[in-house]
Amino acid sequence: MAAIITEQFRVLSAGNFLSGISSTGSSYYTWVGLPNAVNLDANWNTSPPSPIDSINEENRYWDTMLAMKKINSSDVKRVVEKYTWATGEKYDMYRHDYSRNNLAPVSKSTTLYNSKYYVINKDYRVYICLHNGISPENPTGKPSLDEPLFTDLEPRSAGSSGDDYVWKYLYTLTPSDILRFDSSNFIPVPNDWSTNPNNISVKDNSSTSGQIKIVTISSRGAGYGTALTYNNVDIFGDGEGAKASVTVNSDGKIQSVDVSNGGSGYSFATLDLDSAGIVNTASSVDAVTSVVIPPDGGHGADIYNELGSRKVMIYSRLENDATNPDFITGNEFARIGVVKDPLVYQSSSKVSSEKASAVYALKVTAGQLNQVSFVADDVITQTIGVGSTAIGRVVSFDNNTGVLKYWQDSQVATSSTAGANPLYGYKLLRFQNQLTNGGSFNVNGGNATVAIDTSFSGISTVLNNRTYFLGQTFDKGTANPEVNPQSGQIIYVDNRPSVLRSSNQKEDIKIVLEF
Repeated sequence: MAAIITEQFRVLSAGNFLSGISSTGSSYYTWVGLPNAVNLDANWNTSPPSPIDSINEENRYWDTMLAMKKINSSDVKRVVEKYTWATGEKYDMYRHDYSRNNLAPVSKSTTLYNSKYYVINKDYRVYICLHNGISPENPTGKPSLDEPLFTDLEPRSAGSSGDDYVWKYLYTLTPSDILRFDSSNFIPVPNDWSTNPNNISVKDNSSTSGQIKIVTISSRGAGYGTALTYNNVDIFGDGEGAKASVTVNSDGKIQSVDVSNGGSGYSFATLDLDSAGIVNTASSVDAVTSVVIPPDGGHGADIYNELGSRKVMIYSRLENDATNPDFITGNEFARIGVVKDPLVYQSSSKVSSEKASAVYALKVTAGQLNQVSFVADDVITQTIGVGSTAIGRVVSFDNNTGVLKYWQDSQVATSSTAGANPLYGYKLLRFQNQLTNGGSFNVNGGNATVAIDTSFSGISTVLNNRTYFLGQTFDKGTANPEVNPQSGQIIYVDNRPSVLRSSNQKEDIKIVLEF
């Protein structure tokens, strides 16, 4: 049985995703992870592997997660593909009937939403093309010569070149949208289109749906008599009131069709030449015209359906925050993602803070700060008991505060070599602060032994009259993540070449989800 998922379902799904982020019942976070990816794959930075979608890999994503940032309603916009107006370019026009049997003339797309029928101009204004100069002599349309710049409510041409383009102004990007959501490939679409009074005036002046704007000619025919303009030619269909002016040229061919009254309520329509007395008296070739049906509610009424906004962009800026240093500097990340409804560590409550750390941490005793150094991805181990060892990999080390952040690789407890048991056993043990040796741990197989500062508890420390915030709450020198691993639903993953974070930079992350 043949079936399809319709384009409208995709538009609806994008809208539902935005609604979910605005809902108080759900929480979404952007996350970064995978420090030192080249140690996992030497070719990672030149050819990052495609993410794997499986439950097992989702657990691995949690292993390597570093930190997450909350996605608020202001951080999300629907977006559409970006087509920047350029002189001499051809554009498709809005039509209701593009399909595999009727391709868009310029892009050859089988659907309206994949065709090139709208533009953004130099002033960040967005316009939809209602007519692209298509005619029997120009079956794919004409090059556009006049850049649309106007903000008139009614559609019109953009200049005096005679390129025969008709444009409809839709909206202008705000400065905030330009900064956060504009990109080389996508244009943001305003939120709350139907309720924002700044948008309502852009709708067609008709108070009802189905107002006809455009009638095209694909064959002029012949034998229609002498040059004459026929007014009030009926446009028949399931609507009412649409009229057109039809001009016959001196060769007896249909020269032009201009809509004089758009009427209302049309979902199909035909230009009725015969009833107006525009008859092919020479029994020659009949003219062929086509009435373009506007979107439900008229152009500008619902730009999400009109533009086919099936994609959503999530914007996150990673900034270095001295009071909440969850996004660590001095390390790399090579993976970004989105997670829904993560839980607080060892809790059934959803994470609600703006930022959350996803790594473990140890605090090194002050007396050893100048005696040991850590390199990212160094292996640290701690003997828990006979035959029991905890293992981790260094993410970062702050020599001022003595805070060592690390992640634990579950593969060390699942993989084996030449049939032998995993080196550190089948259980991934956590580092502890209550051992007989005071909680010391080793670096790189015992090259150095480091003591945990079990006298320290808290989320900040004061050094030389300066308060340092640690980003995690320590209990006797150890800190757990602020988010519970393997909680929530990871809904997006992207492997990227490694990004080295430094104290003087910010990272803008733009994620586009397609529905």
